[in-house]
Amino acid sequence: MPPPLQASAEESTRLRIAVMGAGSIGCHLGGLLAATCEVTLIGRPHALDTFSKEGFELTRPGHQSVHIGTEVRLATSAKAAAGADYVLVTVKSRDTRRAALELASWLTPGATVVSLQNGLRNPATLREVLPDHPVLAGMVPYNVVRTSPRSFHQGTGGALMIEEAPLAEPLADALHQAGVPARLRPDMPQVQQAKLLMNLNNAINALSGLPLKEQLTQRGYRTCLALCQREALRAFRAEGLRPAKLGPLPPTLTPHLLRMPDWLFRRIAAPMLAIDDQARSSTWEDLQRGRPTEVDDLQGEIVELARQHGLNAPANTALLKLVHLAERIPAAELPALSGPQLLAKCVQRGRIRRRPGRAGTSR
Repeated sequence: MPPPLQASAEESTRLRIAVMGAGSIGCHLGGLLAATCEVTLIGRPHALDTFSKEGFELTRPGHQSVHIGTEVRLATSAKAAAGADYVLVTVKSRDTRRAALELASWLTPGATVVSLQNGLRNPATLREVLPDHPVLAGMVPYNVVRTSPRSFHQGTGGALMIEEAPLAEPLADALHQAGVPARLRPDMPQVQQAKLLMNLNNAINALSGLPLKEQLTQRGYRTCLALCQREALRAFRAEGLRPAKLGPLPPTLTPHLLRMPDWLFRRIAAPMLAIDDQARSSTWEDLQRGRPTEVDDLQGEIVELARQHGLNAPANTALLKLVHLAERIPAAELPALSGPQLLAKCVQRGRIRRRPGRAGTSR
């Protein structure tokens, strides 16, 4: 019998990374990290069958297309996370608890779990189910859409953010080496709140049927977003939350910018419109593929928080209901609402009766 093969020194020092969730973000990050790390993508069989023989393609503005083949391992069971140094959780928020329960039996002692998901609650859910493992919050600022069964396109830019901790430093270094800008932040709860404010546009984009850039150039849609953000900021204040400043303006001023006339918005907010023509929201992609959306963890989060404090959230309530209706419609029959049509639905939604709130409490 030949002697067992010994891993090279280079291979033994490469980070072992498992990605729990082979969707757009998971495949994008996993594929890029494969240049410097040992990467395993964990997903459901129907999600991975397409890649098993021919791999998949990653595209980014200003970059050459990258083909990902055998350098990424594919698996359909959380068992494949055994031995990983880091597990990146990229499943939809509704699947977080299930994913954590599946991982619980297989994670190696000391494995670090990183939530790279939308919404506010996922890190807490992971910590609850996986109390013996460090869990770091993270935030992906850019948009990735599946443009074909084997292609994923990054349409916007920005630096990925991870909770500041010594355990996060090797992962941040690996991301940098793979060409993925990454920053460590000591204020991840506030970062996630700011990301939620931006993600309130996901539903608007999906219902418009337009690419993100085209949608954001139209004042009617931006006004819908401004209304949603104002409701969210009121609910955040009542809860004692202060979202981080991630762009040139503090979150409290963004709704005013969004409501400016189109010509002035295009001039002042040029960086906000630095979006690839193919970019769409994840909610649009979910509706196109007949999947449940994350609207309950976006608009639904604001509606519930407002309710707890006796506040109104009519615009978010309207969009929550519209997306749930759209989830029951075949993709080919989805209506595309104009900016004025969508705005009319947001402002005409019946208001919730105001009742005494619980300002200053925390969740």
